[in-house]
Amino acid sequence: MDMNIQKHMAFVKTAEYGSFTKAAEALAYSQSGISRMIQDLEKEWNISLLERSRAGVRLTSDGVRLLPYAKRVCEDYQKLQMQVDELNGLQSGLIRIGTFSSVATHWLPHIIKEFQKDYPNIEYELLLGDYTEIENWISEGRVDCGFLRLPTQPDLETIFLEQDRLMAIFPKDHPLAGCEKVPVKELCMEPFMLLEKGAKAEISEIFERNHLTPKVRFTTWDDYAIMSMVESGLGISILPELILKRIPYNIVAKELDVPAYRNIGLAMRDRKTISLAVARFIEYLKYRSTTLNF
Repeated sequence: MDMNIQKHMAFVKTAEYGSFTKAAEALAYSQSGISRMIQDLEKEWNISLLERSRAGVRLTSDGVRLLPYAKRVCEDYQKLQMQVDELNGLQSGLIRIGTFSSVATHWLPHIIKEFQKDYPNIEYELLLGDYTEIENWISEGRVDCGFLRLPTQPDLETIFLEQDRLMAIFPKDHPLAGCEKVPVKELCMEPFMLLEKGAKAEISEIFERNHLTPKVRFTTWDDYAIMSMVESGLGISILPELILKRIPYNIVAKELDVPAYRNIGLAMRDRKTISLAVARFIEYLKYRSTTLNF
């Protein structure tokens, strides 16, 4: 790899992680190597890029201005490499995906397994977060694409994948576990475990639309923590149907008596500028979704 590209990557990763150590791990260099490459850049450009302290490193105002250009150089270099690889028949590359846990658990293993049969040399980096974090990662270029609840930010390009029902969940011996469809107002009578983090809260919206207020006892973005608490009789909840596949908990999932679902899609910053590997992955995801238990 060209030495200048390495220096740009050292700068970009250190800015992303706020740490020489983490940047060194991500790029498989020594911490001193990363520090030296950034010092070389600072000398070449006659600009201070990072403020160093015991708490870590952060960008100077000049570093903030230059970071987007350095990112673009790194992204363009990766695209160049992938075009060369494609022409050489290697079809290699890196796909960076932002995802939330239910997609990471129940969709991605199937998708990646099948995709690897045709493209065995592709590598993957998965970042788990909530909807807001994933939106930000896509906008910043930290990931190439991300699974999100739709609609998302208007400046992102999206592909609709599936409508995922939101289901009421109870311990197996709960009186409402025998209902065919559960009245939403009944969910306000006892402690509620709320799946929520970030600005996009589809569970809260169900109650707001019906002018109801649940007795929220516990709030978390961890689906499995909620299932475990419901199983233990600490309360009841609403969870997406996707996460309720193959669960190791003694709980019952039931439909609600009002329409309740989330639209899941894949989002990216700009379809025209994505790498070949990502483009193939997206096309694969769109056209093979029917065979992947979506």
